[in-house]
Amino acid sequence: MQVGDTSAWERSFTEEDVRLFAHLSGDQGEHHVTRDSQGRLMVHGLLTATLPTKLGGDLNYIAGSMNFEFLRPVYVDDTLRCEAVIMRIEQVTGRMQMEINFTCRNQQGKEVLRGSTSGIVRMPANS
Repeated sequence: MQVGDTSAWERSFTEEDVRLFAHLSGDQGEHHVTRDSQGRLMVHGLLTATLPTKLGGDLNYIAGSMNFEFLRPVYVDDTLRCEAVIMRIEQVTGRMQMEINFTCRNQQGKEVLRGSTSGIVRMPANS
């Protein structure tokens, strides 16, 4: 891993995903359980925020902090692409401290979520 490395992931959320997240989180806001006048069901912001956590998981990254800016609504069946870029790496005994920025866009290329995170990747004992 080095500064400037990028990774990306794409997915859509289903109505079942939203229903399960509403149950798990307790967030039963009307906009998450009832379709709007255009027949759309809004995805929870924190469910959308799971996209960058998936990319962190691919790196075995342990977040110490995460900052999110929710820019526009996401609806069931929108296709989202999340891209992350490593902004800083510092070697510390037994781990790498990292800062990562991420941006998620919908199928029209519009930003729906952006943010940053700082955390660590543990190094194997023999490194």
